[in-house]
Amino acid sequence: MKKTLLQASVLALISTTFIACNNTKKTNEQTASTIDTTFEVGAEQFADLQLLRYQVPGFEQLSVQQKTLLYYLYEAALSGRDIAYDQEGKYGIMMRKTIEAIYNSPNVKREGEEWDKFHEYAGRFFFSNGNHHHYASEKFVPSCTFEYFASLVKSTDSKLLPLNANEDVTAFVTRIKPTFFDANFEPKITNLDAGIDNVVASSNHFYENVTQKEVEQFYAGFDTKGNAPSWGLNSTLTKAEGKITERTWKVGGMYTKAIEKIVTWLKLATTVAENEHQKQTLEKLIKYYETGDLKAWDEYNIAWVNDTVSSVDVVNGFIEVYADAIGKKGSWESCVSFKDIEATKRIKAIAAQAQWFEDNSPLLPEHKKKKVKGITAKVITVVVEAGDAAPSTPIGINLPNAEWIRKEHGSKSVSLGNIVSAYNLMTAKKGTLDEFGLNDEVKARIKQYGALSSDLHTDMHECIGHASGQINPGIETPDKTLKNYASCLEEARADLVALYYVLDQKLIDMKVMPSLEVGKAEYDSYIMGGLITQLTRLELGKNIEEAHMRNRQLNAKWVYEKGKKDNVIEFVKKDGKTFVQINDYKKLRALFGDLLREIQRIKSEGDYKAATALVEGYGVKVDKTLHAEVLARFSKLGVKPYRGFIQPKLIPIMEGNKIVDVKVEYPTSFYQQMLEYGAKYSFLPTVN
Repeated sequence: MKKTLLQASVLALISTTFIACNNTKKTNEQTASTIDTTFEVGAEQFADLQLLRYQVPGFEQLSVQQKTLLYYLYEAALSGRDIAYDQEGKYGIMMRKTIEAIYNSPNVKREGEEWDKFHEYAGRFFFSNGNHHHYASEKFVPSCTFEYFASLVKSTDSKLLPLNANEDVTAFVTRIKPTFFDANFEPKITNLDAGIDNVVASSNHFYENVTQKEVEQFYAGFDTKGNAPSWGLNSTLTKAEGKITERTWKVGGMYTKAIEKIVTWLKLATTVAENEHQKQTLEKLIKYYETGDLKAWDEYNIAWVNDTVSSVDVVNGFIEVYADAIGKKGSWESCVSFKDIEATKRIKAIAAQAQWFEDNSPLLPEHKKKKVKGITAKVITVVVEAGDAAPSTPIGINLPNAEWIRKEHGSKSVSLGNIVSAYNLMTAKKGTLDEFGLNDEVKARIKQYGALSSDLHTDMHECIGHASGQINPGIETPDKTLKNYASCLEEARADLVALYYVLDQKLIDMKVMPSLEVGKAEYDSYIMGGLITQLTRLELGKNIEEAHMRNRQLNAKWVYEKGKKDNVIEFVKKDGKTFVQINDYKKLRALFGDLLREIQRIKSEGDYKAATALVEGYGVKVDKTLHAEVLARFSKLGVKPYRGFIQPKLIPIMEGNKIVDVKVEYPTSFYQQMLEYGAKYSFLPTVN
């Protein structure tokens, strides 16, 4: 429910530079204007990836207590890094340690074309937390030859390699060959294809030796109605000798060595908490990690939602279920941040009107919440991200995910302000907007209003989108009812709430946008992205796999098809190139409302048949002719379709055993950071 990925899967591809250039003086309250526009955002690039760096403005103005708290939470975040690699695949840690050993061995020669190919593979592996594409889900293999790879391993100090007991290097190379080089061995981390066993076909480490039917039968015995925990969220389900059991991710359970380190740093964080409520909230998180009790997780989330005073904040846990094809298992992640008070004003204004948005939405009356509770909204300054949140990051977060907690206690919606600023500082190169924008009017509108429209979309997606609507009494949670389509439809639903209201006079009356031209800019960007520019992220001939990409095409393609009679949207040809043209923005808004109403009905009623028809009919298949054209046009621009971040580094300044200050450094090498993380934060064994 959290991951609003850069809606610039559209914006990053088509934006020019949208930044605040007025450098006003700094105050104790961080503002967008404290961003240093001369900061070098761009770093390394390889394959289809561009690495960026982000600033942490306002950190120096924090108190020593706040800085120390952030440092402890920073260490807790990085301590869980191994977990993400193991969840991505049971061989993930072994593979990473092999790559690290090659880099750390002085006998390996790092030169030549074959080395460059391996170097690129290593970068891709680090970026994806494993050997499956971070967005497309498919396995990638080294472009260097196996013989060259084998020579690298054999040149490596054997003491650094993750060898089994009594295994020599030759046997090790033979054993790991299919893991690295066979594209058909564990081909997809998350397989959402229809009509297959999605559990067996997915290579993540959430399940071992079980079928989808067995998983569903196992969890059928858990009541998910009402205020039930998110059963299965924090465990690997496995079968041995015919018995199915859960291996819980907790202290003393699976991943214990990493979780023990997380807990150690969280306990230190409680000693410098900003207030008693924050201290108690962190203690509840510690209790959850120590027991693995999902009721304790719910208690922590309720406390976390109710902490509306603290400046410092943290997300740390097994949270998002996108990587699980049937939406049960949470990927581990952490995001450490503090509040950007000035920038929060816009998103806070939207959250304050949540009941108005719910009351005036196009949902069926029985699917509207009678009382929207406790939406806390803010813009945050990120200090570090880890696990599933890095290096590829969201730009918006809305948590917790449990429907009943959201209904009874509310939710927190945040926009990652300094992350968005970094994207905006990284100017889209060589006229991507000029290539795919229809005409001067559309291009000018996006250049003028694109940053604001994207911010508003993210704010409303998180604040009022995920928080809207309710499930009918007696209907189970979407992971049971909508299964492999739950994540896609939830993101589509939240997007549609934002799209419906971004063209509403209400936002002008609230003084959060100057005119409806902002809404039109968002429609231009969204339709262009959903139907055309996001195809630049997809290999020719492939269907769409990732939930957010499916969501955007579903929304865009549905309104295109349903609006054909009135020619609401059309594809036009200019100079042999394909563009999209919106002919009626008001009718398009009405269509967005119609689709929102239907998707909410599907969720509220648990209508799996309708969910299947919607996602498979509109969100998956791609027009190959159009796709080939888009790839050809995009390839000439020299722009990388995916972006992620090198993390800032916190350095404690000590006087004896006491932290007297904390400094922020901004590393420039992604590879070096990955090797440093491997040396400092490797706590789990090769096999878990």
